Order: sequence, then C-alpha cells, then structure tokens
Amino acid sequence: MTELRPSQATRDGDGVAIRRVALVGDPLTDPLLLLDELRSPYRQDFKGGFPPHPHRGMQTLTYMKEGGIIHEDSMGNRGEIRSGGVQWMSAGSGVIHSEMPTLDTEGLHGFQLWFNLPAAEKMQPPRYRDIPTAELAVLEAASYCARAIAGDWHINHRTVSGPLAELTPQASLVDLWLAPNAPISLPMPEGMSGIAYLYNGELDYHGQMIASGQLLITSDGDSLSVQAGSNGAELLVICGHPLAEPVVGYGPFVMSSREEIELALSDYQRGELIKHPVQS
Repeated sequence: MTELRPSQATRDGDGVAIRRVALVGDPLTDPLLLLDELRSPYRQDFKGGFPPHPHRGMQTLTYMKEGGIIHEDSMGNRGEIRSGGVQWMSAGSGVIHSEMPTLDTEGLHGFQLWFNLPAAEKMQPPRYRDIPTAELAVLEAASYCARAIAGDWHINHRTVSGPLAELTPQASLVDLWLAPNAPISLPMPEGMSGIAYLYNGELDYHGQMIASGQLLITSDGDSLSVQAGSNGAELLVICGHPLAEPVVGYGPFVMSSREEIELALSDYQRGELIKHPVQS
C-alpha cells in the first residue's frame, strides 16, 4: 500500500506562512498527526511567529534547518534553537507556549510535527527538551548524509541513533540528504508504516516520481527504498508505533473523545488548563 499526500499552503499563528499536511485521525500515519513546513526567505512571512497558545494531549517537535526560534512556556522553560536544532514538548495535561523567530532571523526553514500521546499519558504533566545541533547524531557517506533525531536507523549496514529518547516510544525521525540518483533503503520494523516528507529535489519510489512538498506513506514491505532524482533529494523519514486508539482533534487539543475536548476547552477558558495533576 502506498499513498501520497500533498502539502497545502496556509497560515497559522500570527500569519506565519506554512505548508501543511493535516493527518489527525488518519490510521495510516498513526501516531503522526500533522506536519508543517515553515519556509520563506522573507521575514514578513513569519515575523509574527506563534504567540502564546495552549496544548493538551499531544507532542510537538520543532526542527530548524535555517534561522532561529525561541520557545517559552508556562512551565518556566525557555529555549533557543538555531539551524539544525530541535525542540520537543509533550503537552500532557496542559501547557501554554510560544514559538517566536529570533530578531536576527531573516530567512526561516524548519518543520513542526505533532505526534499523538497514548490515552493513558494525555493527562500526565507536560515535559520539554532542547537539543542543539551539535548533539544530533550524523552518519555521512559519499552518497548520503543522515541526521538522526530520534530512534535507531540502519543505513547500508551502518547504524545511527538519535538522542531524543522521549519521542521513541511513539516514533523515530531522521533527516536525509541524498546525492543525485543515489538509492537508499531503510529497514522498517514489522507492523509500522514508513512515512517520508520530501522537501527538496525529487524521489523515485519503485517507478513513481515524488515531487517536493509531498508526503509518502507506505506499508508494503519491511523497508523504505527510494532513489533520488537527478538533482538529489532531501527528506524527513518517520517510523511510528501505531497507537490504534480513538483520536479527536480540535485546534490545539488532541484527546480521545469529544467529551475530553470539551473539558480541555472549559479548563482553558477557566484558566485551569495548566493546573497539572501529580504524575503517579
């Protein structure tokens, strides 16, 4: 089984221009809920950033390729990442955070991904982690470069492991650069789908050409095998552990039922979203 999902141009936050693939409730991409690509050489497309807003019941992962982002949240965390850095947050029972471009950022290119949390973990206290570029694991060869963010990746008889262990119960993530016409094969654990978002170049997937800005979903084998086009390719690859649980999304909240969404809205309106329970 193979499917392609094109990204769609939209705006979010304070008018930030993005390309989005919305996946909430899609069993083929479980637990991936959303992928946004933020990309513009013009500051006016992103200068408003993402002012303070709430979340509950899901995880966010921000990965910057170019430019800088500052994260601040209701837990008292403040983190700044620049080209190649990662910010991860599990919203748990509730958090309010902002993500704003640094004052010296003139061009921005990065991604934000949402991952679901198991129902049993949605009301646990929120968590946050910054990972600077230097802490990401890199595997280089003549025809490819793999930057591992989370999980263990086996590439051409070599292994690279990402430092973000907090995400790996749900998903693994690697950023790949491929030389022109270079093939690559990534083993996928049994029962999981391979998901790839192409953000530069072109890919050949068993004779099917994939253009930049498209998301490839496949579960037809034990590996994800692709070949770069004549100009090379850059892509994010995700391997997830399907939760196979009910999921209901409404704006910044992702819960297991409509009743839980209504409670999240009520808690936020009453100023009680960030009164976190004690983790058992």
